[in-house]
Amino acid sequence: MSSTAPQSPALALAVDLGGTKVEAALVTDQGVVLPATRFRSPTGPQRTSDELQAAVDEVVTAALGALPADTTLVGVGVGSAGPVDEEHGLVSPLNMPVWRGHPLRDRIAALVPENVPVTLRMDGLAITLAEHWVGAAQGSDHVMGMIVSTGVGGGLILHGRTVSGPTGNAGHIGHVECGGYDDPCACGGTGCLEAIASGPKTVAWARRQGFAGTTGEELSAAYAAGDDIAVAAVKRSGRALGQAIAAATSLVDLEVVAIGGGFSHVTPDLFEYARQAVAERVEFGFVTKVRIVPTGLSQDGPLIGAAALVHRADVLR
Repeated sequence: MSSTAPQSPALALAVDLGGTKVEAALVTDQGVVLPATRFRSPTGPQRTSDELQAAVDEVVTAALGALPADTTLVGVGVGSAGPVDEEHGLVSPLNMPVWRGHPLRDRIAALVPENVPVTLRMDGLAITLAEHWVGAAQGSDHVMGMIVSTGVGGGLILHGRTVSGPTGNAGHIGHVECGGYDDPCACGGTGCLEAIASGPKTVAWARRQGFAGTTGEELSAAYAAGDDIAVAAVKRSGRALGQAIAAATSLVDLEVVAIGGGFSHVTPDLFEYARQAVAERVEFGFVTKVRIVPTGLSQDGPLIGAAALVHRADVLR
């Protein structure tokens, strides 16, 4: 009679690098973030290259140190603001100008055991994986995930598999141009969704109209109080979101668009303004059918998505 020893629980180390912070945590193969293993450190455009890498090292090392003794680390998933170079593991986040072609994957790999693989993808793709796995897009195989925060990012799953393109940058919905807008974008374009509808850019537009606040939280409160400028700013950004979603759906026939990120919580009406813009494509039922929904994962989505690069590797193309 033989017996098989029970396998130790498999955990992924998830790393999410964004424009304001970097986070790391351990995540189960059921998509559950272990709270006691979650660590964060600030990033941002003012930080030097060494300071940014030190922030990454800090959270990765802390999360590794929290690995329970009875578990196995099966991989590291990294979701980073883009652009990225998927093949070589390099990142060039638009909001971190000191990092251009930074070898983030290899720097993280140097911190973990040698036999543990490290997978890097754009953060928008990671959030899309999370929504498809355990979030608002479960059961749909033609999905776009979006992050509306410091910037606007996105990712695509088509026919149940991720689409990242030859460099890893497919899904840059924030740099789709929206008709009727002339806002300059840091990428060099004009009228890009990110330049219109990200949190900082929405607040900046409101301030040019006379709004006195400086944060998304203040804009949200002013919107709730019926402030005319705040309402106009949110409507403007919501409409731009809808225009970009309609364009993407026209191109790849999406079923669901799941939106997360800090600024997506400015008001539930943001989603309604986006839906109204999509609904104007009255002759294209395949466009107006798309469901625009909030993330089903709250603040855990980016980390769950990074972990999905490990636990859901079969979905990666």
